[in-house]
Formats: sequence, C-alpha cells, structure tokens
Amino acid sequence: MAIINNNLSLFIFLLSSSLFTLSQGSSFPPLCNYTPWQTRYPFIRPSSSFSPPPQPPSTAGGGAKPVPPYDYIVVGGGTAGCPLAATLSQKYKVLLLERGGVPFTNRNVSFLENFHLTLADLSNTSASQFFVSTDGVFNARARVLGGGTAINAGFYTRASASYVKRVGWDAKLVNESYPWVEKQVVHEPIFEPWQRAVHDGLLDIGVSPDNGFTYDHLYGTKVGGTIFDKYGRRHTAAELLASANHQNLDVLIHAKVQNIMFDTTGKKPRAIGVVFHDENGDRHKAFISRKRGSEVIVTCGAIGSPHLLLLSGIGPKADLEKLNISVVHDNEFVGKDMVDNPMNAIYVPFNRPVKQSLIETVGITKHGVYVEASSGYGQSKDSIHCHHGVASAEIGQLSTIPPNKRTHEAIELYKRNKKDIPHEAFHGGFLLEKIAYPMSKGELKLINTNADDNPSVTFNYFSHAKDLKGCVNGIRIMEKLVRSKPFLNFTQCDTKTVNKLLNMSVTANVNLIPRHTNDTESLEQFCKDTVITIWHYHGGCHVGQVVNTNYEVMGVHRLRVIDGSTFDESPGTNPQATVMMLGRYMGVKILRERSRKASGL
Repeated sequence: MAIINNNLSLFIFLLSSSLFTLSQGSSFPPLCNYTPWQTRYPFIRPSSSFSPPPQPPSTAGGGAKPVPPYDYIVVGGGTAGCPLAATLSQKYKVLLLERGGVPFTNRNVSFLENFHLTLADLSNTSASQFFVSTDGVFNARARVLGGGTAINAGFYTRASASYVKRVGWDAKLVNESYPWVEKQVVHEPIFEPWQRAVHDGLLDIGVSPDNGFTYDHLYGTKVGGTIFDKYGRRHTAAELLASANHQNLDVLIHAKVQNIMFDTTGKKPRAIGVVFHDENGDRHKAFISRKRGSEVIVTCGAIGSPHLLLLSGIGPKADLEKLNISVVHDNEFVGKDMVDNPMNAIYVPFNRPVKQSLIETVGITKHGVYVEASSGYGQSKDSIHCHHGVASAEIGQLSTIPPNKRTHEAIELYKRNKKDIPHEAFHGGFLLEKIAYPMSKGELKLINTNADDNPSVTFNYFSHAKDLKGCVNGIRIMEKLVRSKPFLNFTQCDTKTVNKLLNMSVTANVNLIPRHTNDTESLEQFCKDTVITIWHYHGGCHVGQVVNTNYEVMGVHRLRVIDGSTFDESPGTNPQATVMMLGRYMGVKILRERSRKASGL
C-alpha cells in the first residue's frame, strides 16, 4: 500500500461524506423494461397545477359547510412521508407535499456511482441542501421525493427488539411493517472484497459472533441490507408510493410549505391546512376536511419538522415573538435537545483500484460504538479534473488554511493545480466509527421566517465526556482492525501505518474546525477535530415534550409529527429502515384507530 503525503490526502472527503464516494464506470441497469415514471406514478404533478375543487355556496339557513377534499395533508415526501401517505390513501383522500422534485430521472440520485455529485451540487435545484452546523461540521438535508433515502449511503438495518420495547411500539405491527418496506425497496448487497476484509478483520479482533447477512440488530459483525440493487440503482422511499390507492392520493412536487394554518377560536388551536408556494413562487392554501379524524401530519425530518413548527407559531414564545411570529402554542421544547451521532473516519489508500462499495458490513460492539466501512473513491482521470462544487473534493487541500480565508479564488487555484495529484491517490477505503448513543445535545433555532433557508443548528459534539470516551474506544478498535491478519492480507501493508493513516485523516478537509498540532498524539483531540456527520441527527420534537406517544402535537388539535425528530436515540446502526417502517406503522395504526371509532368500539 502506498502512503501518500499529507498534502495529497485532503481531496478525499466530500461534504464530510466523500467517504462514500465511488468510482466511475459501473454498469447501468438494462433499459429494455423501462417504464416512464409518469405511468407508474400518475398522481405526481407540479405544485403549480394545484387547484382545489370549487366549493359550493352554503345553503340558506346556515346549512352544512362545504367539505374540503383532503382527509390528510402530509407535509414532506421523505423517508417517513411516502410510506405514510401510501398507507393512508388506502381508505382516505391524501395530499402529499414535497418541496423537491422527483428522484426517478436524476442520474446523480439514481445511480450509486454518482453519489458524490448530488452532495456536491450546491444549486437551488439540488436534491441535497447543504448546510453547516454552528459546530463547523458540513451536512446535508434531502430536497427530493424520497427524502434521505435519495441521498444517503443506502444501508438498511432494523432497530433492536429492546429499542422497540423501550419506545412502546406494538412489536407485532412493527414486525409486519418492516417486511412491507423490504419487499419493495431493499436488497442483499454484493459482498465486495474490501467489505469482506473488514468483516473478517472485525471477527479477528473479537467483534463477534458472525451474524452473517441479516436485517436484525445483533451484537457482533454482520452484513446488512441495501437500497441499491445489483446494478447499483437506488430504490428510494418514493417507490413505496406505488402501493398507494392512486385514486386517493395527490402528490405535489416543488411545493414549499411556509406554515401550518390554525383555527384559534376554540379552547385549543386546531390545524386546518397549510400554506405553500409552487415552483413559480405563487402562493396556495390547502385545507383538510372538517370531518373528525382529518389531520395535518408533518414528516419533514429532524431539521425540517421543528423548523416548520416554529414557523407555524409552535415553540418558545420569546423566540417566536422576536421574529414577529404569532404564537399558536408556547412550547419551550420545540427545537431543543437536538442530537447527531458523531462519526470519525480513517482513510486507507491503495496503490491499485479497489471495487466500489457503500456500507455493507457493520461491527456492533458493546462499547457503544459501531464500526462500518466503504470503498472506491477511485475517480476517473476526467472526473479528477471536474469541479463538483464549493464544498467538494476540490477544496480538500484548503483545510490547512483558516476557514475565513477559504475564498473562491483559493478554490479555483487549487482546482487548476489538481492535475498534479497522482491518479492512484483516489483509490482507497474508509473505516468509520459512529457513537451509538451520544449524550451531547444541541438545539435548532430560527434565523428568519423564510422556510427555504436553513435554520441555525448546533449539535455540541463531544461536549459530554462519555461521547469522547466512546470515540477513543472506536479509534482504538479501528487501530486493531488495520493490524488484523485478514486486513493486512488484503491491504498488503505493514503494521506501522496507523499513525500515518491518522495523520492523513486529520489533515483532510472534513469540517471547518481548526486543527491542533497534537491531533495524532491525543486521540481525544483527534476525535474533536475530525468529527463529521453520518446524517443520523434526531430530536427537536421529542415524545413527551412536543408530541405524545401517538405523535400528536401537544397543545393543539389535528396535528402530528411522524419522523426522526421524535426519536430520543437513533435506531439501529442506521435509521432509514426504522423511519420507513414508522411511516407504514403509523399509517396502519391510524387506519385501525379510525376504523374502531367508526364501529363504536
């Protein structure tokens, strides 16, 4: 294995997620059976086409008021919103509003090999909305139908049985809801050589037993599922909409919801609909029926859901009044106790090509740490000289420059000089460790009243000593892993490379946090200075603080939040399986509850 000089190691990270970036040239799926997405999803249309049916005038003598068309308005066509809307549409009229476009015709979203291009796209039409937390960590929010399943690394693994019991879910319904998702979008991964080396190395250092291929969350080493098929084609939560009752579902894309509307004349405010803007900037209002059981359901994710509640007047009174937002319900907990699972990575370069892979193998340790791996940055010679955006690999070498001096001119200069980077430097793999149950907490706050703008988000990484101890344990596990016999047989490197690998990783452009000279001498400092995200943030609308155990927003009627913002802990090693499951689970639960009430039970 060739160890490359530190100043050549910095290009490897993309938004802190280049650890998942892949080589060019893999096979595309056959197109002989291609069906236009409009045929399969005829209910998806531009938000500018929205036109509520005309409402008849009230009859003389105060007759019954006209009934708006929707029983449910689901805000956010993401990981939870798509399965939820598809399920509710089996019996009720549903409007699903998504602020982004469709994933089906976007090659950067659809194909594994183009994964990095979406993350590097900083345009207003990108499927990924870039933001930087106040901690200085690069991050991304989904802005596309399918949500996080359209921009993530695809790993699929269920929550543990103890997690399900702890949060009070119906285990039987949970075990019916996971397979509903899996039959439609989940696959067994192709077990690539790098993944096998990591898998065997984890077992060699005692992360056992070997649990083989399984969706279950079990201590030891396992291979999980993936939403990428054998052709490297992504299957997002948007495909779960194919299970919907097409006659009962309307999906509007490029529908940017500004706020939830309330009737405040009763004892408690009651949600009645939403205000949104279409792709042309025109303003619309959509209403739910006055029938009992009709609701607005927010599924905008851990960033979007507390953000929308605050914009709608639900949150800390003092903060809302500062921005002249009318207070609907004073709740000090909205946006509070935000948590992100911190991750740190070690880059392992090779002097030969390595097959591309995203997360397939995971070591679930009893030290509160998960160890995962990816491989195959391996850009083509042409791709190396492409400019993929202001936060992409092109600015890698700028990490030695103070953040406030990383100008566009400096970026362009680096891009011009990038031709001097050896092509083989782009080959390699990554070892990743994630803190399973972080104790450090932050908050989300409004900056302004524009729903398109990112709010201020702080995670306070490693502010709790337990998290820092966990990270050090994770780094030590990775140190053992790179010295294990199966790993050495694959990498063909010696056992003295760990410090060199740490040196390379610490100089990489993974965040905007200033570096320290003792980064590789102190693992604690290494953890703090090289922290990145794995997009598993959660909280802000916690059960018991913002919503009840049925995910109904406390203090108001006819409003729920169903997504990762309600989680106290991120479920499993990766949460997407459980968030999709939760959408299906709550959809079935709501249908059953309404059926029982209609029967008088």
